[in-house]
Amino acid sequence: MSFFDEADEPRTATQTAPRRRRPSGSGRRPPNQQQAIQVRRAVAAGVLLVVLILIVLGVHSCQISSRNSALKDYTNNVSSLIQQSNETGANFFKLLGAGAAGNVSGLQNSIDEARNTAQKQFGDAQNLSVPSEMKAAQTNLVLALKMRRDAITNVASQIQPALGTATSKDAIESIAAQMARLYASDVVYKDYTTPLIANALHSAGIAVGGATGESIASGQFVNDLGWLQPAVVATKLGAKSTEGTGKLAPGLHGHALNSVSVGGTQLQTGSTNTLPASPPPTFVLNFTNTGQNTETNVVCKVTVSGTTDSGQKVVAQTTAGETTTCQVTLASAPSPATYTVDATIEPVPGEKNTSNNTLSFPITFQ
Repeated sequence: MSFFDEADEPRTATQTAPRRRRPSGSGRRPPNQQQAIQVRRAVAAGVLLVVLILIVLGVHSCQISSRNSALKDYTNNVSSLIQQSNETGANFFKLLGAGAAGNVSGLQNSIDEARNTAQKQFGDAQNLSVPSEMKAAQTNLVLALKMRRDAITNVASQIQPALGTATSKDAIESIAAQMARLYASDVVYKDYTTPLIANALHSAGIAVGGATGESIASGQFVNDLGWLQPAVVATKLGAKSTEGTGKLAPGLHGHALNSVSVGGTQLQTGSTNTLPASPPPTFVLNFTNTGQNTETNVVCKVTVSGTTDSGQKVVAQTTAGETTTCQVTLASAPSPATYTVDATIEPVPGEKNTSNNTLSFPITFQ
């Protein structure tokens, strides 16, 4: 060996050991592990689907609850508004029925106040929050309250000429025409508005009426259809006669109610009478013209205390000294109970003594 030959250095383990080769193949996971992963993915997808379904159902349930609440709120607001309007009507007719009592300006001011109240109720109706299902009902509600506002406004404008020193026949007829407008508002509300409200509630699965259902207020503004007749308007207002020269005929005017019968049986004022409530009974009023003049358009009326059940009939003409009858049928059947029933011959223009115009009877309706 040459002196300059370098000795071989010992090899390290890494240098001497051969490198391991990766096993040939695709590198895929074992079948069991792959199946477990697929199961976990399927479970996760199922859980996600259930969560999504629950979210959708929850949102839908909230939407239904919100919609039903809106429908109920609208119905309650309409009922409250109509009840207020009914009260306005009761006050309005009470004012007219009391007449001017010599103070025509005072009566007109009172009617103007009723008009202001009706205007506010009309505005409140326009400002209601209206669900889409109630749009058609809302249109009719606003129309009904507008008709009431307009009619009261027009009546107020005709009171002065109707009750002036020389009564205007045109003013009386105009007031009667406005009463027809008020009655038409009842038709619009009861026959068109309330059925649409009820249908919307039913479609949403909301019960209507009964002990647990939603209640829809009735809207009867005009309870006495006699107001639609000019002669009755003149009588109730205490207007001077519009016949001929517009002056009352000289002499006594008036009637006396003699008796009242139902089904051929005369009613007694001092003891309780029993009558069937349905069908609505017909009262026969027997009365005498106790004045010295022929009277026209004489109003016979029957009312049941504490209710809106009433009826009336107009007798075209009565002759001085003669007895006449009129038949008055109640507009609706009273609920079974005991009431005081008043039968009245309305005072005619110029009548001074009205103490014998009314008879009252205790009646039990069964």
